[in-house]
Amino acid sequence: MLKYTDYSIVFSEIPDEVTLAINLSNCPNKCKGCHSPWLMDDIGEELTNSALSNLIQKYEDEITCICFMGGDIDPKRVNELAQYIHDDWNQINVGWYSGKSENPDCISVKNFQYIKLGGYKEHLGGLNSPQTNQRLYKCLPNGEKVDITFKFQKKQL
Repeated sequence: MLKYTDYSIVFSEIPDEVTLAINLSNCPNKCKGCHSPWLMDDIGEELTNSALSNLIQKYEDEITCICFMGGDIDPKRVNELAQYIHDDWNQINVGWYSGKSENPDCISVKNFQYIKLGGYKEHLGGLNSPQTNQRLYKCLPNGEKVDITFKFQKKQL
């Protein structure tokens, strides 16, 4: 079961998108230096189809994307929610921030427009660090993933 603690409309998690970022709890990755350590706890409300629908209906005129921030405790459910969004709101893009290093087998890349992979490693930094191990991929309709991590990194003058 996936639980969410809160959500925000953000502009920096997914490049070129106005994103409803939904924070999911019970993270199993326990990354040292995590910027959201409270999400390691089993807290929040269940993210049901109905709860997701309510959020989408509330913000659908303001957002272009929904991003699940976490959910590694139940990636199959993340995939189901992504499919649900595509079935009922196909104009809204879907992203997933996972701390796993590879896509779980239960994730269909075709249900997502964006997938971030890689746990946070303090000494390597986040997506904005040139040394990061994390990668954000743009998912194409044919199932191919294109690395767009560079969009987070400022060019050196």
